[in-house]
Amino acid sequence: MTAAIGGGRLVVDGLEKHYELDGAEVPVVKGVTFTIEPGKFYSLLGPSGCGKTTTLRCVAGLEASNGGSISLDGTVLSTGTRHVSPDKRDVGMVFQNYAIWPHMTVFQNAVFPLQVGGGKLPKREARQRAMEALELVQLDAFADRPATALSGGQQQRLALARALAHRPSLLLLDEPLSNLDAKLRDTMRNELRRLQQDLGITALYVTHDQSEALSMSDRVAVMNGGRIVQEATPRELYYRPADRFVADFVGRVNMIPAVVRERGAGGALGLEAFGTRLEAAEESGSAGAGLAIGEEVTITFRPESVRWHETAPDRPNVVPGRVVRVEFLGEIVEYEVEIVHGDAAAGVVVGRGAPLDSPATGSACFIELAPHACRVLAS
Repeated sequence: MTAAIGGGRLVVDGLEKHYELDGAEVPVVKGVTFTIEPGKFYSLLGPSGCGKTTTLRCVAGLEASNGGSISLDGTVLSTGTRHVSPDKRDVGMVFQNYAIWPHMTVFQNAVFPLQVGGGKLPKREARQRAMEALELVQLDAFADRPATALSGGQQQRLALARALAHRPSLLLLDEPLSNLDAKLRDTMRNELRRLQQDLGITALYVTHDQSEALSMSDRVAVMNGGRIVQEATPRELYYRPADRFVADFVGRVNMIPAVVRERGAGGALGLEAFGTRLEAAEESGSAGAGLAIGEEVTITFRPESVRWHETAPDRPNVVPGRVVRVEFLGEIVEYEVEIVHGDAAAGVVVGRGAPLDSPATGSACFIELAPHACRVLAS
């Protein structure tokens, strides 16, 4: 399978899904809308119970929706009254538990979807496609091996080969890396993204792991309570969160209470926090736009944007503090600084930096918060 498969355009519009519980309707997906352009990698990210997997299962046809519509390349797959069965949708799916058939060999697992149902192919063509899919994931040498003799990573790749064997225009992935150990998960994450790009296939990925979503996706939709609360590129999502939930869920973040004291040119804000003046270089149309003087807000900034100094630099947003914790994490050091205002502690800031350039526990220091790294959110 050296040539690109090509990808379809998925449109989900106002998707609704509820379950019956004790005679009452319990909404799980509430008006979810998004579009995935052909060949793009799109992730649904959120905590357990947010509706992301149910959304994926509705797209796959494993769940019937209660409202809204789902279409793939202009073909309507689902409405509140119409439901195309999974086997008649041009999709492939990789499940969280891989769903490998233990009584079959590697080859038999890969070829099985091509031998049954409406997608049944002539025996020779089915064998060729199955072997191409196994070669793609570097399992062709294990074709005759029992599926149960594969490692966890190999089973994940077999599940992927099986999903790709019939060359779908949409690939659905439901937390496929969650059962792997950390190092293998990183390796498979890179392999999966490379395959998706090489094949040009459209992918919808579900995960609760923000590192997976940020590193693999062209766009990410964060879900909470059955709704999409923000959709953006990974970089925008990380550095420009729409609200406190997104800021807190996507990566580590500092959240500092503050009060708006003045507005400057270009939407810049003058704020009071830690008993001192801080600046935030807010962009037009951002969450800080339209805030009133005297309004209570939250300043958010990432630990890696924090800088510590032994002496105070002549720049804005520098506050004194005392290092209360230093934790070595291998490639980085995380440290916690208690901010000092007068004789009292005014708050705590968490920073991250290189192991060879970190403060010592108990030492006095100055913390610098670059204005462009500070995000202001309504409290």
